[in-house]
Amino acid sequence: MPYIGLSILVQILCAVHCVRGGRNSMWLMVIIFLSIPGCLAYAFFEILPGLSGRREVRAVKAAAIRKLDPERELRAARDALEIADTAANRTDLGDALADKGDWTEAAVHYRGAIAKMPTPDRATQVKLARALLESRDAEAACAILEALPDSASMTENDRTKLLLARAHQECGEAGKALAFYAEIGPRLAGAEAQCRHAALLIEQGRPRDALPLLEETERRARRLDRFERARDSDMYDWAARMLSELRRG
Repeated sequence: MPYIGLSILVQILCAVHCVRGGRNSMWLMVIIFLSIPGCLAYAFFEILPGLSGRREVRAVKAAAIRKLDPERELRAARDALEIADTAANRTDLGDALADKGDWTEAAVHYRGAIAKMPTPDRATQVKLARALLESRDAEAACAILEALPDSASMTENDRTKLLLARAHQECGEAGKALAFYAEIGPRLAGAEAQCRHAALLIEQGRPRDALPLLEETERRARRLDRFERARDSDMYDWAARMLSELRRG
């Protein structure tokens, strides 16, 4: 009896999905007369292809591929560069190395890509600056970022300023870093700017000034879906801990 009830429920759900989605009416006959096998066929041919385009499904699929074969993208990028030493292939290899956290080698390939371009590409220069920053060459990163022309996109300009703020902070120029964090924090999606701003204020002995920034981070975290939250979980967890400590103090 439980099996029959479950079978009927699955058939009803598939039939409703079919009707609401405007699918071919032949599927209704398959669902009704073939029961569970018909529902499985409907799910395979009609439901799963639609799900594959969703961001969450793509993210899970990409994560699964990386877990099963973590060197796949890096291998493919190295192979492509061996076939053709182009700016695009060097950039792709730099991206693959950056994803693995090998920032020093990534910087080498970003430099190589820029050298092959008739006009330096802004996006690749930003990638090079980040690779230099992550590999502890903040001064070189700062020089590149300060020389960049503005983008037509305010978001891109703000992301560049976030890197520049980090570079100034690494160079010991806290005042410049704080000014950039304060400027871009309200505009940028996510909470990296607020968290870095708050952390620097706390480091400067100004925890009370950091409190509103951490509260804003808490509000933003509540509006995220679980995939976005998981992507920056360390940052949000740190903000939650610091906020709890400041409220207790």
